[in-house]
Amino acid sequence: MIMELIRSVASPRKREILRLLWDGERSAGDVHRALGDVTFGAVSQHLKGLEQSGLLKRRDHGRYRYYVADRHALGPLAEYLETTWSSALARLALCAELEEARRGPRTRSPVRRRAK
Repeated sequence: MIMELIRSVASPRKREILRLLWDGERSAGDVHRALGDVTFGAVSQHLKGLEQSGLLKRRDHGRYRYYVADRHALGPLAEYLETTWSSALARLALCAELEEARRGPRTRSPVRRRAK
């Protein structure tokens, strides 16, 4: 059981989604806008995976789906996640992991011109 939970939150993107949904309900579109560099389809897949793992609760309202983290389902991992989210160093590590896992073209640094 605990190994399944660990696998479910192994992805830095999924941990970031859980953080966004930790303190309250948000629509899938809100989560997508908060992440910024991910397609809506990718966000939707992550939400579906977290919901199937039992880590998110979903509420449908018309055309919209609202999600919230199920803190109790995480058991002992809940405290660990809260601790990492409050740590500046952990936040920096998460940003680095997200950048490393990012797909698509990387931003390029400006080209330096040689002096003649």
